[in-house]
Amino acid sequence: MKEMGRSAFIRSCWASFTALFVLILLASPASISKEAFPSTYSPLNSVPTLIINANVLTGTGSLIKKTNLFISDGVIEAIGPIPNSISENIRRIDANGRWITPGLIDVHSHLGVYPSPSVEAHWDGNEMTDPVTPDNWAEHSVWPQDPGFLTALAGGVTTMQVLPGSANLFGGRGVTLKNVPSVTYQGMKFPDAPHGLKMACGENPKRVYAEKERAPSTRMGNLAAYRAAWVEAVAYRNRWKKFELEGADYEPDQIPSRDLKLDTLRDVLDGKIIVHMHCYRADEMMTIVDMAKEFGYRVGTFHHAVEAYKIADALAENGICAATWADWWGFKMEAFDGIQENIALVDRPANSCAVMHSDSEEGIQRLNQETAKAMARGNRAGLNIPPERAIQWITHNAAKSLGIEERTGSIEIGKMADLVIWNGDPFSVYSHADQVYIDGAIVYDRYDSEKQPVSDFMIGHEIGGNP
Repeated sequence: MKEMGRSAFIRSCWASFTALFVLILLASPASISKEAFPSTYSPLNSVPTLIINANVLTGTGSLIKKTNLFISDGVIEAIGPIPNSISENIRRIDANGRWITPGLIDVHSHLGVYPSPSVEAHWDGNEMTDPVTPDNWAEHSVWPQDPGFLTALAGGVTTMQVLPGSANLFGGRGVTLKNVPSVTYQGMKFPDAPHGLKMACGENPKRVYAEKERAPSTRMGNLAAYRAAWVEAVAYRNRWKKFELEGADYEPDQIPSRDLKLDTLRDVLDGKIIVHMHCYRADEMMTIVDMAKEFGYRVGTFHHAVEAYKIADALAENGICAATWADWWGFKMEAFDGIQENIALVDRPANSCAVMHSDSEEGIQRLNQETAKAMARGNRAGLNIPPERAIQWITHNAAKSLGIEERTGSIEIGKMADLVIWNGDPFSVYSHADQVYIDGAIVYDRYDSEKQPVSDFMIGHEIGGNP
């Protein structure tokens, strides 16, 4: 009896230990990966501000002329009539007919991972050692001192997604950043923004790995490798689901092992990570749509997408955004069939999601002008695109692409006070951002050198000179 009691005691302790171990592992992989490298972003101090006599492009499809805007505690409190409760002592700005837009959002940037100066030591955007690297996170390459962040800020960009490059089929996770000065990328991370998974189809991965004399080297090789990865991811997800249901009865050697690559793909399958897919040709985009249906995930946005105009209705029906340029085309075969009316045609169907992106440390400084070019080409083709619709391509639709449209991307009561005051029509080549606000704080002022941030890297350096 005494021996039996001891065995029962040992079994009881072992069961308790196993249960505890299971509880720890149940947090894995999804919740552990979600909490890793958390945002430490904290809005800068701001003061209640009343802006009067402004032309407001809301980002929701409206232009409100000669109106007022009240921001407080980092959010938009009122649009239109001045609330009676506003104190006489708050900061007041007479816009004097100037235009206000939401802060601009770039869904495709490589700032920080391919920073300036562009030297080999800074080339951290492509892990070209394997075509399948979803375990890579772009944020781990972001250099927050990149001077490009501040030139983008002067162009009115308040939020951006920084992505890995397009050498790999699965390049890794992207990160959404608030465009604020910080010494760490965690201090820039948009709180609770979903990760994006950068994927790439077409010429880039097949060229890179053909040069390495390994697969894939063709488009069919690309597809085969995607599908093999998704097959593995589905099996991984099923193992963990089974464990989460039955794990209390598992022996330690039955517990699934974590795989960082498959953690990311599992989160895509569970809808926690948004797929951002570099893809040019219409036929390839539709192939990717079918593949996503095969494995039960969805593509959020096709990037570059120069042939998106050919499948605009299908993209809208599937709830997929298309992010593209105004006039980049012809620089390789898969970009040959691009047209300048592309984004305007993508914008035509109901429930469409057309987005202008930069993919450039220079283009990000003038997203408004790139949008103006595309708007002009659309209007020349008779598509009737007013400014209040075009502004959505770099505000609301971009926020939707990143999964943050409930908090930013438009001027609506309760949303983040991410705003730009322009010195004229933002779609004029002569217009500049006068002031840029992030969460209600002035982070850039064209006429106040104290509010023109300088990267630590640039302190003591003259442009074109020596330290």
